[in-house]
Amino acid sequence: MGIVSGAEADASARALPCAPAVLPPLALYVHIPWCVRKCPYCDFNSHTAPEALPIEAYVDALLADLDADLEAEPEMREVCSVFFGGGTPSLMPGAAIARILDGVRQRLRLATDCEITLEANPGTVEHDRFEMYRSAGVNRLSLGVQSFDDAALRRLGRIHDATQAVHAVAAAREAGFDNLNLDLMFALPGQTDQGALDDIDKALALDPTHLSHYQLTIEPNTVFAANPPALPDHDRAWGMQEACQEQLARAGFAQYEVSAYARSVWECRHNLNYWRYGDYLGIGAGAHAKRSHTQSGIERRWKVKQPRSYLAQRGAPGRVAGSQVLAASEIPFDYALNALRLHEGFALADFESRTGLPRQAIARSLYEGRARGWLDVSDTAVRPTLQGRNFLNDVLELFLTATPRPGRRIPARVSESAA
Repeated sequence: MGIVSGAEADASARALPCAPAVLPPLALYVHIPWCVRKCPYCDFNSHTAPEALPIEAYVDALLADLDADLEAEPEMREVCSVFFGGGTPSLMPGAAIARILDGVRQRLRLATDCEITLEANPGTVEHDRFEMYRSAGVNRLSLGVQSFDDAALRRLGRIHDATQAVHAVAAAREAGFDNLNLDLMFALPGQTDQGALDDIDKALALDPTHLSHYQLTIEPNTVFAANPPALPDHDRAWGMQEACQEQLARAGFAQYEVSAYARSVWECRHNLNYWRYGDYLGIGAGAHAKRSHTQSGIERRWKVKQPRSYLAQRGAPGRVAGSQVLAASEIPFDYALNALRLHEGFALADFESRTGLPRQAIARSLYEGRARGWLDVSDTAVRPTLQGRNFLNDVLELFLTATPRPGRRIPARVSESAA
């Protein structure tokens, strides 16, 4: 591709805000902000549920939020996926999920094979509720199991036990779900190497199509940050990860993203759209969105975070807490933060079409990444090497040509609801 490391790349990075010529696929993220109890490691926008959830009022607010977004979205596209994240979306009854999806269908055109995922906590679901979710149109479930060790679950502050997790999977199967993700964590307080492998074995015995497997990390502004538990050290955690990866590979699960493993054709399409720098609308308290406009450029937008404040908003600008059109100097990092999480990397033509930038804008970053053995670079594509995947944060910093805005730190942990 004619990699350079000098003035040509720097000049491209200082360009004015740019706009993609072709709009990428569009998804929809729906945030349900409540949990029965907030876990001590969790830094997501989740809040302890009130005694009586304001279900109808929140559904009304979600649909009004979507209406306001669509007024500002003249270049509407078919929606490829819908994701209910949280919080704990399974606190919502099936009738509420059905009403949300009916409202979405009235306002948006969903693809005929639209993937519709709902995150569920094994401690907050009932058999008939799974059936109602399936009837509403949900066709993929993501269960936050985290571990099959009851002592580990207690230390993590989870409200379910291993038996409930197994029963939840069985109930999901009986309700007709064949596309099922299980969330697992490793490097837990007091966890041994064998304990991490046992969790993998017990998950595989339930025959999921997808596994999210990520390391427990101490995040700022969490209970664990204020009172950190003793965790396995870096070398021990790395050894656990490698052993679990080998176990998953033997079982036919390919790792396609930093923390995502799937059987063939069962990759999470919604999250792939994130990683491939697709667009998504985000409705709900604290939801984020990315929208590309052929005239004005790439916009990041986020909603009012606190549920009470979100519900209280009326009129324009409604529930939008802030937005930013990215300058060209910010886009390389924003793009790499997503695309380089994928083992497949990205095509240079996709970088150009989805950012509106020429490939020379990242030439310096690619030159340095290849020189350090972190990136494989051809005339058409960029792919992280094994070493690059092991030092992903360092790789991403090569694309940091401008200070990212607050809230766009390199994430150490992602859940299924990666938005």
